[in-house]
Amino acid sequence: MGRLVSLAQALGERQQLCQQQKTAVFTNGVFDILHVGHVRYLQAARSLGDSLMVGVNSDAAARQLKGPDRPIVGQMERAEILCALSSVDLVVIFDAQTAESLVDVLQPDIYVKGGDYSDGRALPEASRVSRYGGRVVILPYTPGRSSTGMLERLLGQHCTSEGE
Repeated sequence: MGRLVSLAQALGERQQLCQQQKTAVFTNGVFDILHVGHVRYLQAARSLGDSLMVGVNSDAAARQLKGPDRPIVGQMERAEILCALSSVDLVVIFDAQTAESLVDVLQPDIYVKGGDYSDGRALPEASRVSRYGGRVVILPYTPGRSSTGMLERLLGQHCTSEGE
């Protein structure tokens, strides 16, 4: 079971992993409306190393990324849900749209993102990872599984049933 920690605590954990010569894996995202795509992604990320650290965008950052009506689930609840997953070792909430500053501080051995970045979109953290010799891994995307897609389907069904 994971723990919600401050950035300073995450750095302490990272230093311990270095001393023990264990592989630190890091990923980040909004993780609003957790679904099977998230679970599979986090399990696959965890399988790449000894510890999985997850950065969660704060509510303010999620609004900047996803729009004024997001997130649906607040940052503390999103963090708590992620901590309950056996694949997640620690969670840190951060107040930025990208995790570049977290990558700079934590310097994970492996930085992971989902396959939605395989479409050529720039991954801002990638250059930071390559600077210190880490590795970037893009994991396969689970088609048809996204929080935004789920919300669009729910709202579409709700609007249809309201109009009947």
